[in-house]
This record gives sequence, C-alpha cells and structure tokens, in this order.
Amino acid sequence: MPVPTIADPPQPASAKPQGQPSQKSMTKAERRELQERQRAAKAALKGQPQQQGKKDPSQGKQQPSVGGTPGAQTKTKPPPTPQKKAFGGDIQGARQASASKDTGTGVIAEDAMAKQVSHGLRIFSHFGQPKPVSHTVKGDIHPEIIRLALLFSEFKISGANARCIAMLTAFKQVIQDYTTPSHNTLSRHLMTHLSPQITHLVSARPMSVTMGNAIRELKVEISNMDIDMVEQDAKDALCLKIDNYIRDRIIIADEVIEENAGNKIKDGDVILTYAKSSVVEKVLLAAHSERKKISVIIIDSKPLLEGKVLLKSLTSGPSPIPCTYALLPALPSLLNQVSMVLVGAHALFSNGAVYSRAGTAMVSMMAKARNVPVLVCCETYKFSDGVMVDGFSKNELAPTTVIQKYTHLENLPSSIEKLNPLYDLTPPTYITAVVTEVGLIPPSSISSIPLALGKTSL
Repeated sequence: MPVPTIADPPQPASAKPQGQPSQKSMTKAERRELQERQRAAKAALKGQPQQQGKKDPSQGKQQPSVGGTPGAQTKTKPPPTPQKKAFGGDIQGARQASASKDTGTGVIAEDAMAKQVSHGLRIFSHFGQPKPVSHTVKGDIHPEIIRLALLFSEFKISGANARCIAMLTAFKQVIQDYTTPSHNTLSRHLMTHLSPQITHLVSARPMSVTMGNAIRELKVEISNMDIDMVEQDAKDALCLKIDNYIRDRIIIADEVIEENAGNKIKDGDVILTYAKSSVVEKVLLAAHSERKKISVIIIDSKPLLEGKVLLKSLTSGPSPIPCTYALLPALPSLLNQVSMVLVGAHALFSNGAVYSRAGTAMVSMMAKARNVPVLVCCETYKFSDGVMVDGFSKNELAPTTVIQKYTHLENLPSSIEKLNPLYDLTPPTYITAVVTEVGLIPPSSISSIPLALGKTSL
C-alpha cells in the first residue's frame, strides 16, 4: 500500500512537475527528453502545429523553453528545405527551389555559360586583337584617318612598310587641314590634335614597330618647329619632313638592300622565300632584271596566304620568273634543292631576334639544320632597341572575319575558337645575316645599327 504523503503547495508553471527528479540526477538522454517536452509545450501555447518524433540531428540547436508539460512527446520541425541527396533526395523540393529562382539568377547563369563557351585558350588572351571599327566615330577624327582605320582592320593595307607609308600620308592631310587655336602654338598643340588620330588607328589594329618609330620622329620634328614661323610654312615644312622620311628610310633603303642582297645571288640559284615581303619581292625582281637565271620557291601558309600575291607578281609580265608554290608542310622535301633563303621582317630587336610573319622561325630553323644560309632583308627603321625572347609575350591575332575570308570557315560553330597568331620570333642563331641599307650585319651586331646611322637612339 502506498504511503500517504502531504500534498505539495501549488507551483508555478515553470516549476518542476510532481515526481520529476532534479536535472542533476538525470542522465543526458533524460535531460534531452525534458528539453524536447518543454519546446513542445511552448509551441503548443503559441498555437503552432506539432509533429511527433525525435529531433532531427541535422537541425540547429535551439534554446530550451521555460516550463514543460509532463508526458508530452511532440516537437516542431522547421519548414523543409530542399537538400541534394544521392540516390533519392527531395526531388520535389529541388524542383520548387529551381522554379522559384528570379530572372537575375538566370541571367547570371547564362553569362557564366557564355564565358565558359567562349573563354578559348586563356593563355593567348593578352594577344592584340582589335575590335570592329565603327563607321560612326565620335570626336575630332579626320575623315582620312577613319578611312585608313577601316582599311587596316580589313587587312586591305597589310605589311609594315605599306602601313607606315599610308599612316604618314594620312598625317600629311591631317596637318594641312589643321588650324592652330588662338593663344596656342603649332609646336605645342599639334601633337594634342594628332593623339586621337593615332588612338583611332591603334583601335583598328595594334601599332607596328615601324609606325611607332615614325611617330616618334614626327614628334621630334614638331617640337623643334620655330614658334615664330608662319603657320602654313610650318605645315609645309612638316609635310616635307614626312616625304623625306618615306624617301630616305623606306624607298632608298629598299634600293640599297636590293643591291646588297643582289650581290649574294648568282646564276642558277634556287631561292626560297616565305609568305610575302615587299623588299624581298624587289630583290627578286631586280636580280631577274639583271639577267640572272634564278628560280624561286614560295612557301605559304594560312590564313592570309600572302604568298599567292607574291607568286602573281613574280610570274606576271613578259618575262616571268620560274616559281614553285607550296604550303608549309612541303618545306622539308624542298630544302634539299635550295641555295639561299630570303625572308622579310616586321621588326628587328637589339638582341638579334627577328619578328616576322608566323612560320618564319620554322623555315629558318629547318634551313639552318641543312646548312642553307638565311638572309633577312630589313630596313633599319624597323629596328627596336628593346629585347624580345619569344613570340608569346607580344603578338597579334588575325581577326575572325579575316580568317573566315581566307579559309572559308563561316559555318563552324561559335564554340570553336579560331586562333591565328600573325607573327613569331626567329632566334638569332638561325639567321646568317641581316641585309640592311647600312650593309650586311651579323645577328650579334644588330645593336650597332643606331651607331651606324650616326645616332645614339632612334
């Protein structure tokens, strides 16, 4: 028979229920169960629906409530969140979550996908690739510069000499149409007027070394103009300086190179050249005009196929030069009958390296391996006092429109990257000599070109 006990006085709701042991004497599981009951009682007081079951360990820790109901085994669960589970997760929750995404998230996902598709070979992202030139130009840009920029971007004017001559000729027109503002002098303000013109040309296609050298010479001439000279006389003097630069550094220089290189050509020689160089073309035509019996092997490559233009020039006329046209893969089988390799250059660096059309380094290397002399025809105004050790640190990419025009790749998917570097670097070890207007210079003595011209720097 139970022992009668004295009734306890009334206790508040937060007090310990009758017959319940103290928390110190409870086990860990009992204390956890007590906390669950207290949470359930608190939720019931607030009118929230309750669900029975044990607490989900994956849920976060919650603060215990004050008071509890004896025997209560219910607890609340937070709203279910879609979780990705392997082999049978909450598929419905995942669908609802994806359907509830806003449009901004969708746009970000599309942009990320587009970047993933069009990222290409990121190691070539620093190569110069011009943006399409718009026909509508903002700013004070001369119409002749706008026309020239379009020709540059479409590769209708290509080659270091042709681009430099076209730029200087356009500058002559810009200078003649220029008017010095009041309270200014031509020697101080003209370069401010020419700077946006240069920037527009560079936006069409990266600036070549020849263009940079010519612009520096022009800046020096403008800064040396007498401020007391009549404006029109100063314009005429600058245009005369430009004409003299074109005549002395390009036209007459090519004539001297024709003579120097022609002295190395003998009857019966088989001369191999790569792509197209204007000065090499002049050397070959001059040697043929001197009744030298020569034959030419033209090696070409995509995407520009410039060798076709050279082939047409050498074989046209009443007395064509015997020529053989082949692409770059046929080079090894043709080198056995070659007497000399003549190539052009886009730039010449002080360490003796030659920056030229992509493929020149391969031609020079294979010729050197077979003990065939390699002569580079290059004017001294292409000299750069910098040092370049490879064709990767600086280069230019052929635009996609040009690649499609010459290779007929219009129907390729947009996800395919069309990569065509325009230039490569030929190490000086593969070059026998550089033919310039100041003589034949070995690659180890290229840095002496400014001294040969009577200058300390260009």
